[in-house]
Amino acid sequence: MCELYERAGQLAEQGTHVVGTDEKTGMQALQRLHPDIPMGPGRVRGREFEYVRHGTMCLIANLEIWCGHVTAPSVGPTRTEADFKAHVEQTVNTGPQAGWVFIVDNLDTHQSESLVLYVAQACGVEEDLGVKGKSGVLASKASRKAFLSDPSHRIRFAYTPRHCSWLNQIEIWFGVLSRKLLRRASFASAAELKERVLEFIEYFNRTMAKPIKWLYSPRPLTDAPTTG
Repeated sequence: MCELYERAGQLAEQGTHVVGTDEKTGMQALQRLHPDIPMGPGRVRGREFEYVRHGTMCLIANLEIWCGHVTAPSVGPTRTEADFKAHVEQTVNTGPQAGWVFIVDNLDTHQSESLVLYVAQACGVEEDLGVKGKSGVLASKASRKAFLSDPSHRIRFAYTPRHCSWLNQIEIWFGVLSRKLLRRASFASAAELKERVLEFIEYFNRTMAKPIKWLYSPRPLTDAPTTG
């Protein structure tokens, strides 16, 4: 992960996009029943605790590592295997001849049969992929993951270690979305929530986007001193 982050700018110059990709699930369209009390001297803004639920939406987004822009977002009611495959295809279509490295976690939908079939078709892979659950590349999650991680493919996936999805920089941006929009706003419908999220992404890219200063670097743990 850290090597990809370091090389993202160089890879972009060579025509390869490195993007952190994940789902922001359970975004609630909550409508406050009464308007907020505006802040004033010595008083923070007051918020009415009663609200009406209008459902939830899921955002699938990409963070372009070298520049910090959020690209090709997908917003819908579900995050199925088909949704993620469609999102990847939508993203690749923004640069159909470019190379793509998607940084993702180990969710089943990120190593699915339909994703393998799409990558094979898009990369011109003609080998027999086998049968899901039985043989070949499609036999298991491990074999599908190995295929999707193949560095010889123009479109490939880099998986964070298990229990380390925090290594994906898109998680940092999801925190920005929550603080700047989701926690503060009132939405009259799920459709309004979708519209406001997409508007925020456009505003963010225009005024706030910049590369994340990545300070973490993997290093071996030293043996702790022992006492007699």
